[in-house]
Parts: sequence; C-alpha cells; structure tokens
Amino acid sequence: MIAAPDRTPLSRDFFDRPVLDVAQDLLGRTLVRTTPDGPIEVRLTEVEAYDGPGDPGSHAYRGRTARNEVMFGPPGHVYVYFTYGMWHCMNFVCGPEGSASGVLLRAGEITEGVEHARKRRLSARNDKELAKGPARLATALGVDRALDGADACGPEDGPFRVLAGTPAPPDQVCSGPRTGVAGEGGVHPWRFWIANDPTVSPYRAHTPRRRPT
Repeated sequence: MIAAPDRTPLSRDFFDRPVLDVAQDLLGRTLVRTTPDGPIEVRLTEVEAYDGPGDPGSHAYRGRTARNEVMFGPPGHVYVYFTYGMWHCMNFVCGPEGSASGVLLRAGEITEGVEHARKRRLSARNDKELAKGPARLATALGVDRALDGADACGPEDGPFRVLAGTPAPPDQVCSGPRTGVAGEGGVHPWRFWIANDPTVSPYRAHTPRRRPT
C-alpha cells in the first residue's frame, strides 16, 4: 500500500537554505495554488537554481532593480517575471534575506484541480502537458505579476502553499545544464528533474536571438 503524500506545509526554514539544496529538495513536493475557481495542486518534477549576484544566469546578477526586488527579500516568497512579451514564470526566493537566490519552477504534474488548469491551457494535448515547462506551469496556475511577492509560507488562505508531499528519492534526481541560459551561466548543472517523469520539459540549449536586418 502506497502512503498518501504528506500534507504538512513547509516552513520558511525550508527555503532559508542554500539554493542548490532547496532546488533538489523541492522535487516531489506539492505546490498548492488557491484560485477563485478552486485549488490546483502540482507535484513538482523539474526546477532550476539561480544563485543571485554571483550567477551570470540570474536576474540579480547586476544588482537590485524594480523588476527583481522580491529576490532580495525574505525566503519563501514568490518571484514572478514576464518574459518574451507574453509569458510569466514563477520562482521561490531562497537563502537568507539579501542573497537574491531563487528556484525557477520548470514543470510539474497537476494532481488536483485538473479541470481548472485545462481552462487556462486549452492548447495542451493531454494532462501531462498542462504544466510541462515554466510558462505552461505559470499559465495553468493563473500566475502573473500581480502575484509577485506573494508569501508561500503565509496564512493557509493565501494564494500559495507548499506541502511536504513525497520527496523524490536521491537516486531519481537528475541534473544538467540550465535550459536556454547563455555564456558562463549556461554551463552550471543546476537544472534538476525526476528521472523518467513524463511531465519534465525537454532540454534546449541557448539560441542567440537574431536582430532584424
């Protein structure tokens, strides 16, 4: 008999650790998103770590800005950014306040509230694709910049909570280069995923964007 996933909410101390430890430890955890339609739950299967001002791939590499302000705040808060003029992506702030490290949520399995996620992801060919990629995950959960700074360790009626779930066994955690990160930041093996999970997104190396001629 398989034990049910642990429903205990993760405390702020979970996120107040080195970002590489938090990133790997998030795999298998359950993210709960409270929406007006009802809750949506995601078993996290793929993440990427970004290590603040010392990491060329991080939004905080060049210091504090209006866009990345939340990254410098307390751990356990949500950093949401807008990219390519059309997509949102969701991160958890990690480490001590001021470190600006964070974990990008890249993919997961929708385990509850599938019907609510489908309304936002009409192009998904099947349920495994609902949150297969960081923009798809954010879209399925109805995440946008209005949720930037939300506290995932706050009151139970807040927009986010993270439950203990069923952590991925260490021998099932894989690592490799981060997707689409250029230059020096692209070589870090700071993308982590659960082996052979069908919801994990495909790896893509960085491709320079061509300027119109």
